[in-house]
Amino acid sequence: MIKALIMTTLTSTPTEPGAASGRAVTPPPLATPVAPQGPGRLVTDAPMRMFHWLFALSFVGAYISADSEDSQWVHVVLGYTLAGLLAFRVVYGLVGPRPIRWSTMWRKVSGAKTWLKTLQTAWRPGGDWQAVAWRQAPILGMAISLLALLAVVLPLTLTGYGTFHEWGGHLGGEVFESLHEFFGNTALSLVLLHLALLAGQSFWRQKNLALPMLTGRLEVRGPDLIAHNRMWLAMVLLLCVLAYIAWEIYSAWL
Repeated sequence: MIKALIMTTLTSTPTEPGAASGRAVTPPPLATPVAPQGPGRLVTDAPMRMFHWLFALSFVGAYISADSEDSQWVHVVLGYTLAGLLAFRVVYGLVGPRPIRWSTMWRKVSGAKTWLKTLQTAWRPGGDWQAVAWRQAPILGMAISLLALLAVVLPLTLTGYGTFHEWGGHLGGEVFESLHEFFGNTALSLVLLHLALLAGQSFWRQKNLALPMLTGRLEVRGPDLIAHNRMWLAMVLLLCVLAYIAWEIYSAWL
């Protein structure tokens, strides 16, 4: 009898708390799996980030040095640098990753016509303002301002070249100088518009939308939009710009 009692004790299942009193035992809830926090989505590759900052620095430097005779050489060199960077952007917009191709940017801009139609419909008596996609407005504005800024660079540099080399004599030089000043102020207005739209959209979405031009990544979940970062191409672009500026400095000292 003692042996049977020992065997029963060894093979019996431990009683859960509350089972003896007849209460139902609720199993503990399963832990919800949490996805690890990644660095975000890669939305801008290294060559585009390098182009952006070289373009911005060249434009700021050229604009600051525009009205000084002592820094005229700096203005001219940075203007030519802008033209070279524009050429890189045109080519890279044809063969680069899909998110930065001209076809992608054109699709964004082409939506402006439809958006304006919805705005016109809402403006009419009895129109529904809630039907207007207000979030699309800053996106369209940024795309249009970027395209316009890149388009202004070509006449800006051409009129600057004509002014520097005095095309058309004295009268032609004055005309080119006036046009060059006009395109320069237009470019500055587009830059300020771009920055204002970027700041407004960042505040509206509660995200730092300027971060992709620093890290290349946006703090959202999802797959990368850019498959390869192409850091080597960014370094080649930087070296080309530095080599050109070094050559200009060397030529000026001869």
